[in-house]
Amino acid sequence: MKTKKNFHSFPFKLWSLVLLSLPVCLPSQNNFQKNFQKNDSDFVEFSGKVVDVKNGDVLPFATLSVEGSNITTVSNSEGEFSLKIPKEFQDKTLTVSYIGYKNKILKISELKQENSRITLEPMIVSLPEINVISTDAENLVLSVLENRYKNYPEEELLMTAFYRETIKKNRSYVSLSEAIVDILKQPYSSFRQDQAELYKSRKQSDYKKMDTLVFKLMGGPYNSLYMDVMKNPDYLFTESILDNYEFSFDRTTYIDHQPIYIVNFKQRPFVNIPLYYGKLYIDAESLALRSAIFHLDLTDKEKSASMLIRKKPLNAKVFLTNASYRMDYIEKDGKWYYNYSRIELDFKIDWKRKLFNSNYYTVVEMAVTNWEKATEEKKLKNKLRPTVIIADEASGFSDPEFWGSYNVIEPEKPIESAIKKIQKQLEKRK
Repeated sequence: MKTKKNFHSFPFKLWSLVLLSLPVCLPSQNNFQKNFQKNDSDFVEFSGKVVDVKNGDVLPFATLSVEGSNITTVSNSEGEFSLKIPKEFQDKTLTVSYIGYKNKILKISELKQENSRITLEPMIVSLPEINVISTDAENLVLSVLENRYKNYPEEELLMTAFYRETIKKNRSYVSLSEAIVDILKQPYSSFRQDQAELYKSRKQSDYKKMDTLVFKLMGGPYNSLYMDVMKNPDYLFTESILDNYEFSFDRTTYIDHQPIYIVNFKQRPFVNIPLYYGKLYIDAESLALRSAIFHLDLTDKEKSASMLIRKKPLNAKVFLTNASYRMDYIEKDGKWYYNYSRIELDFKIDWKRKLFNSNYYTVVEMAVTNWEKATEEKKLKNKLRPTVIIADEASGFSDPEFWGSYNVIEPEKPIESAIKKIQKQLEKRK
């Protein structure tokens, strides 16, 4: 497998955060919180959690779909969900699905509006042996990387995506940004990097309670694009992949009636730099990576924090308490396309000469809504810099005609819900 760089030139600052000690003057927190309140008498909202029926473990990113409609949502990293359903759909059913579990169908009328607990039962299956490679987890992963030129697009694509980033201090949101992004997706055999351009963007901010700390996320949509591990395999795995990682088979399962291998990976004990651990979901027939869910090893607190922090106050120590990543692909006509990515980063700020610490939580999501073959007429004109800070680029609630009645940013709602509300505007661009 050819790569552009060895591991030690890994661009550690890809998911950088800028922490600056600067005074700021912003609107009151009360007005900010009011913007998130929205009542609609035509809908009923349900909330709760999706868990494993046997041990009660939460099931993050479970899919919940309403019968006979396009209404769908995805549980968050804690298995929690919120679903707003029109009153006329109260007699419909809700299907809850999760990788490796049996689908569950519920009557919406039986759901509690708050604190619903939906339990799913694991589905144990055995996959037929497809070829000799499937008996060795390490060789299977190497084959996935070797087959990426065959399984992923070999033409330049123009993608439309919905991007969202949120930053919380403790339980309060201090920065919310959303954008429609145009992406020039490069062929998977090309060393050229993907490019991005803002089409529409907006934000809400309130740093009043941040102790004069300005917390900003650098990179914007590029953070999500770099997570495409099939386009950028050397950002996660390298030529020395077998030296750095251990691989093992997890349970096997099916997704959309297709057999899936699940491979666990983690860094070897003697590797003294922070690497990743997680699961790879591999299509058994094509040997294409379908999903990757992984985390940064935080055993060495100082080294792991230095990978992500660009600047920080002199009177504070900053530690990562969580760094989680998810990347999903979707198949169409025998090719697999970048579809969705999510980054969750949690930080603890240990201030000198202060009694209490500060905790910050940031989530970055991007979902592709459409793609087509790129042409000279449809190339990007105002490309974003890889160091862009979207919260600085966006200008409040600009262009109300585009965002329409979706006049608030709802940070707790899944990104699919936000896309649905502006779907008509997105369709006009096709």
